[in-house]
Amino acid sequence: MNAETTFKSVQDMDPDAREGLRRAILSLADGKRMMGIHYSDWLLGAPSIETGIAASSMAQDEWGHARLLYAMLKDFGMDPAVVEHERQASEYANPDALDQPLEDWAAVVAACVVVDGALSVALEGFSEGVYEPTRSRIPKMLAEEAFHDDLGTAWFRNLAGGSEEGRARLRDTVLSMLPSTLAWLMPGDEVGEAQAGSGLVPEGKVLHERFLERYGALLALVDVDLAAVEPDRDGWDSERGRGPGHPDDEAVARARGDLNRMLLVE
Repeated sequence: MNAETTFKSVQDMDPDAREGLRRAILSLADGKRMMGIHYSDWLLGAPSIETGIAASSMAQDEWGHARLLYAMLKDFGMDPAVVEHERQASEYANPDALDQPLEDWAAVVAACVVVDGALSVALEGFSEGVYEPTRSRIPKMLAEEAFHDDLGTAWFRNLAGGSEEGRARLRDTVLSMLPSTLAWLMPGDEVGEAQAGSGLVPEGKVLHERFLERYGALLALVDVDLAAVEPDRDGWDSERGRGPGHPDDEAVARARGDLNRMLLVE
């Protein structure tokens, strides 16, 4: 396939490119969905009322982005409603770092920079690819993500320059999230190679360079050398483009809306 060609429909792509596109869309959508769940957990309990309101706003952004991305799966003959409300936790393709709850505000800040930052870098690369629908839908998402980046950066600097306990918590959480998140960002498997080779996304090394340029100096504030962190692909699941685990069942039940689905009126 000529990477310079643009495509309006997945039907015009070869099978490898289609699978790469399907996985990219689902991975981004699930990442957005779980990121939104974790932001929503901090509407109450954030360090200030204003920060809680900001977390709520970011949760709404992420869920809106997820809905738009899930809708793109119609091109593959997939029903977005089924994808959103009927999948099991083991089918989710989000970055591994979002599998568990964010236990404190330092973890929220770390996730905002590391994971939400990686999602934005991936989205940015996706918007430059050969699949035309992404070029019209993703720029608005990236504009909204700029607020997330500003808030995460500000809080990261605040905690990095604060108490030793806060700084240590931030550093430990960053280090726990980075290896799997880097693997998610640049998978390096056959599907990942098909994504880049078909022009759907830039090569993994390009995305890594962008991530490093954007966040390397920030993470250095807590003595994390981003350039030295290796991706962790142990137990890699090529079907989902992530590690072998899955999100917390309770969080996925909330994302699916299990408790109140019976009340939904179409």
